[in-house]
Amino acid sequence: MKAFERRDLIINELYRHKKVHVADLAQKFQVSEETIRRDLDKLDKEGLAKKNYGGAILNAHTNEDPSYASRHQINLEAKGIIAANVLDLINDGDSLMTDTSTTAFEALRKITEAKQNLTIITNSLAVLSEFQHSGHKLISTGGTLGPETSSFVGPTASQSIQKYNVDVALFSCKALSMTGGLSDSNEEESELKILMQKQASKVVLLVDHSKFDRIAFIKLFSFDKVDYIVTDQKPSEEWIAFLNTYQVSVLYSSEI
Repeated sequence: MKAFERRDLIINELYRHKKVHVADLAQKFQVSEETIRRDLDKLDKEGLAKKNYGGAILNAHTNEDPSYASRHQINLEAKGIIAANVLDLINDGDSLMTDTSTTAFEALRKITEAKQNLTIITNSLAVLSEFQHSGHKLISTGGTLGPETSSFVGPTASQSIQKYNVDVALFSCKALSMTGGLSDSNEEESELKILMQKQASKVVLLVDHSKFDRIAFIKLFSFDKVDYIVTDQKPSEEWIAFLNTYQVSVLYSSEI
C-alpha cells in the first residue's frame, strides 16, 4: 500500500470513528507505529486531525462551513490566478452552471467581462446580485435560501438544474483525493454539484493547491466525471500522472 492510500484510509477512519489509535492503525496497515505517527503528524499540520496521547481525534472544525463572506477572503490571489486560467475554456454564447463557491464567483468576474451572450444558471445569490447588470442572461435555480451560505438549495433547486442541458459546469469543492475522488462538506450543496455535473457537456473544477490530498465528509464523484481541473500551482508529478489516467486536463499558473 502506498503512503497516500494509507493516509486516505486513516482519514476515513477518523471520519467514521472520530478518533484513531496508533497501535491499532499500525496493526491494521502492517507498518511501524513510527510510520503511523508521521502520518498523524501530517494530518495534524494540515488541520484535519489533532494528535493526542496514543493517537489522534478528528478536528472539530474540519467539516464546518464558514460563511460566504469569510470564505471570500481566503486565498484571493490563488482565486485570481484560477479565474484568468479558465477563460480559454469558455466560448461566446455558452450556457454555464455555477455553484456558490467563491472561486467560481471570481472566475465569473473575468468570464462575464471577456465573453459575450452567456447564459448563467446558478444557485448563488451573490452571483445573481453581482452580475444582474452584466448584459448576460441569468437564471436562478430558486429554492430555500441559506443565510450563511448565500445559496439556494432543496428540491426546487434540484428540479431547476435538471431542466437544463448546458455547455459547461463550473464549480469547486473542498477536497481532492486519489482514492476518495472529489468531496465536500455541505450535503445539500453537494447534491446540486452532482446534478450540475450530470447536466453539462464539459465539467470544469476550480480548486487551489490547498485542496489536493485532502478528504471532506461528503463524496461527490470520481475523476472520470471531470474534464478540466484549473488550479493556481502545478500539482505534483504524481498527481499529474494520476489525472492523466482519467484524461483530466490540468491548467495552472499562466499556462493554458
